Amino acid sequence: MRAFATALLASIASAKLLNSQDFEFANYIAKFGKNYESLEEFQLRFGLWQKWESEIRHLNETQTSSTHGFNHLSDWTAEERTRLLGRKNVMKTNEDTADNHFVANGLGYPASVNWVTVSPAVVNPVQDQGQCGSCWAFSATASLESAKAIFGGVLNKLSEQNFVSCSFLQGNLGCNGGMYGRAWNYAKTHPIESEASYPYTSGTTMVSGSCLYNSALGIQAVTSFTTVATDNASIMTAIAQQPVSVAIEADTVYFQSYTSGVLTDAAACGTTLDHAVVAVGYGNDPTYGAYYYVRNSWSAAWGDQGYVKIGQAPAPGVCGINQDVMWVTAK
Repeated sequence: MRAFATALLASIASAKLLNSQDFEFANYIAKFGKNYESLEEFQLRFGLWQKWESEIRHLNETQTSSTHGFNHLSDWTAEERTRLLGRKNVMKTNEDTADNHFVANGLGYPASVNWVTVSPAVVNPVQDQGQCGSCWAFSATASLESAKAIFGGVLNKLSEQNFVSCSFLQGNLGCNGGMYGRAWNYAKTHPIESEASYPYTSGTTMVSGSCLYNSALGIQAVTSFTTVATDNASIMTAIAQQPVSVAIEADTVYFQSYTSGVLTDAAACGTTLDHAVVAVGYGNDPTYGAYYYVRNSWSAAWGDQGYVKIGQAPAPGVCGINQDVMWVTAK
């Protein structure tokens, strides 16, 4: 427990062995409410945190457009962080086939868009997917919620658990990953329940759970979904219409330790898609250039209150963000 870690640091301090890293780690434990059950776990987590501390220091010395720091992931093992990455990078099948494909073809779009600040609200607060590879479900619900809010005037809070536990026949694998297109295919014939009627549990249980879907409680369904061309003009035109689901590579410390600024280093971020998020806007930083404003599902304690700015570049894009862009139509 946290009291154990605090007592251990106190005993080290009394022996006059406490250094600056010890103090920093003690502050980290307090800030993020960390609980360690034994000396062995304390030593493991301290070692993992020290590795991150070294990498964060290097990033802040070499990266000019973004700032990096500690968060709740900073003492996690590689296996624990991998559980967050549930966007399956697999060959697409008929279950992933979109109803339409969109190319801007010279259509105009505003200089900047931020759906988070629209009133009345069309984007729900950032959530935490927890220890389950369900990012695809959080991306699918967030885009679907915003579509209904923008075009139907109602911002529902839909059930990610409904997708996680019930869309296996469409090719999703619950906590072992999935794709937002497959989730929307499920929702064409299964109106999704609300979060209140079908609450999210997989983040703490780390299992997908049995399907408990009640069609009588379904409140929102999918009419169709559309893929977007990989050029930035098409993507910005789509975002100007509504938030869109996107996939990125998110397994790097460069991405996972982001706190502010704009991620512009395509090499540092990579382009192998493993995580699903939602692009809720775009804009232009006066120093670091054009970016996409992206909503993550790792809690508001991650990044900049749960969001990250990813720089715009030709396809495949920074963090691969241009490669798998889709919007959904709700009913």
